[in-house]
Amino acid sequence: MNILIINAGSSSLKYQLMDPDTGVVSAKGLCERIYIDGRLTHKVGDKKVVKDIPMPTHSEAIQAVLEILVDPVEGVIKSTDEIDAVGHRVLHGGMKFSDSCIIDDACIKAIEDCIPLGPLHNPANLMGIRACQAVMPNTPQVAVFDTAFHMTMPPKAYRYAIPTEYYENDDIRRYGFHGTSHKYIARRAAELMGTKNFKMVNCHLGNGSSMSAIKDGKCMDTTMGLSPLAGVPMGTRSGDIDPCVVQFICNKYGMSVDDCLTMLNKKSGMLGISGVSSDFRDLEAGANEGNENCQLALDKFCYEVAKFIGAYAAALNGLDMITFTAGVGENGPSTRQAICDYLGFMGVKIDPEKNNVRGKEALISTPDSKVQVWVIPTNEELMIAQDTAELVKAARK
Repeated sequence: MNILIINAGSSSLKYQLMDPDTGVVSAKGLCERIYIDGRLTHKVGDKKVVKDIPMPTHSEAIQAVLEILVDPVEGVIKSTDEIDAVGHRVLHGGMKFSDSCIIDDACIKAIEDCIPLGPLHNPANLMGIRACQAVMPNTPQVAVFDTAFHMTMPPKAYRYAIPTEYYENDDIRRYGFHGTSHKYIARRAAELMGTKNFKMVNCHLGNGSSMSAIKDGKCMDTTMGLSPLAGVPMGTRSGDIDPCVVQFICNKYGMSVDDCLTMLNKKSGMLGISGVSSDFRDLEAGANEGNENCQLALDKFCYEVAKFIGAYAAALNGLDMITFTAGVGENGPSTRQAICDYLGFMGVKIDPEKNNVRGKEALISTPDSKVQVWVIPTNEELMIAQDTAELVKAARK
């Protein structure tokens, strides 16, 4: 089975052609500079092709993808009929979606209704969906929502302590993001444990970071909120702060709320504290050279992640597993060690030799650790492909 995975941005479109049963990616690439001039970067194995192709809209981008997939030289399939379905990553499903769904008119209307909650991403996601519908009208399309995995949270976790009218009238609540990644790790962790009946905290740590408290395979709490700005500090995002900081900065510096939020999203976090970079590799290099601000940024990050692990252990009333994933989680041995150093009171013990791993699945805790600690590389695209395949197969029965 071939699933085409689409992740559409406002002026870009990422794609992969994947077998959901094996996880094998036969081709992947990126369309960028849509609306400007258009450039397609296409990869098959180690071979890369870059082409300048006019892309006045997302429809031309999708057409370019389909044409190169069936190209006699650069392609990997003989006909677009070999594409069994398309899986679309959609940022925000609001309270309307607790799982992935086959796209129909009602689904599109619901995604449109969620635009106020995801104003930057949902319109772009809709562009990708409509472009595929126009070019591939007979191919099933599936929407996989970044928020869906977190919809199992209880009200005590997702409700904000603000007047109820804002929840009832405007759907203001904690939603959480990176759900496709958290779902994938939860499933893989269950395979490793031999059961889904256990308590875990998944740490999706990268330029964007979020954490989820998971019990029996279901999300009980997560760090991101109404938007991806909440939670631990990230590459350029502040994470949790006192809301009065926004009022103070706006009043003192004459900033609008929108300008202040742009600062909190794009100029804060590791970049804001260090004044050097949002990249953890740069921060580690700076810290090793004696830059105190780089060291402070790293210390702040590890402290906040550890603090949430402790809080989630309390929320779950116990903890069996901690998992690290995403760019920093998978490739940062020193970061993982620094985080786990806070957790000795819980009986967490890291084996330094086992922890010296990057980008590979590994059990990094000691045999006598009371909590298993794993590195598990995430695979959001595989999760999208598997969800898409399951829905399409069920619809055909």
